[in-house]
Amino acid sequence: MSRSGEFCPRCGETIERAAALDLEGPDAALCDDCYLDEYDLVDAPDRVEVRVCARCGAVHRGNRWVDVGAEDYTDIAIEEVTEALSVHVDAESVSWQVAPEQVDETTIRMHCQFTGVLRGTPIAEEVTVPVKIAKETCKRCGQIAGGSYAATVQVRARSRDPTETETSKAVDIAEAYVDDREDKGDRNAFISEISEVSEGVDVKVSTSQIGRAIADRIVRELGGTVDEARRLVSEDDDGQRLYRMAYSARLPAYRPGEVIAPDDDGPVLVRSVQGNLKGVRLTTGEDYEAAFEDGTAPDADRLGWREDAKQTTLVAIEDDRAVQVLDPETYESKTIARPDYLDPDANEVPVLKSRAGLHVLPDDE
Repeated sequence: MSRSGEFCPRCGETIERAAALDLEGPDAALCDDCYLDEYDLVDAPDRVEVRVCARCGAVHRGNRWVDVGAEDYTDIAIEEVTEALSVHVDAESVSWQVAPEQVDETTIRMHCQFTGVLRGTPIAEEVTVPVKIAKETCKRCGQIAGGSYAATVQVRARSRDPTETETSKAVDIAEAYVDDREDKGDRNAFISEISEVSEGVDVKVSTSQIGRAIADRIVRELGGTVDEARRLVSEDDDGQRLYRMAYSARLPAYRPGEVIAPDDDGPVLVRSVQGNLKGVRLTTGEDYEAAFEDGTAPDADRLGWREDAKQTTLVAIEDDRAVQVLDPETYESKTIARPDYLDPDANEVPVLKSRAGLHVLPDDE
């Protein structure tokens, strides 16, 4: 069905148009040929410039850097051209495909082919958009390269130096936390430096909040407390003071597996330092627990380590409180305390010899 008696105001030709096409707008009176001459299916820019961080691959969009997760510059070029293209608002059944052409290291031609339906007329168009890759350094990578940091996490221990295992674990905790923040889109999260010092390890991070969170996680897993201090470093243009924070994750003086003598009631094998100091009495097998006062463990003599124990022969059970074992060094029979965890049917037991004497250690540690 068609409408007659209407004329195109541009070319003067009689318009015959399907009645189903209910056209509106200032150009509705144009015939299809004039309308299609006036409007393209796709509006494409003459050129697209993409600012890409040469270090991390982030793309500058608007007024900020965005992590796009692209594997190479071609992926970035396709995304940016897709954002820059606009399709006619009345177009239907639009589809397109793109063929990138790498001209040189920083230039990619995007050959785009489009098909669609406009005013009931099938249309095919092809546009070529050059994409220029401008390599820069984003603010975050610039800060990292410049050694910028707002806080330092200092991993230390009371009355001793942290072990290599402890410092390695602390660094793993810090890196895992920052990686998690990055995965969630926080571009202000980074570690600018990790340095080993004689007393432990220092981790310099981008914000004070991240520093505090890392320190809290370290002591949550390794035990201890967090001390904090701040140092004035400068003032901004408005006269506001700028500080750097130091968070000291102070690990406990004793570690799981260490044998100590905290009092006159017999040595203790330390089992945990998270929260309170927890262990087991080697003379009786009873549980031992002592609170850390202001982060400080109770004074105690250090007697040795669980791994220092040696297997020796269980000679005899004397009574409920004493057994005979062979001294692992002299092979003399010695009567020592019988803790309740000792298996009376065992042929051998682990014993630790120290200046406090000979003591049976539990097998399940």
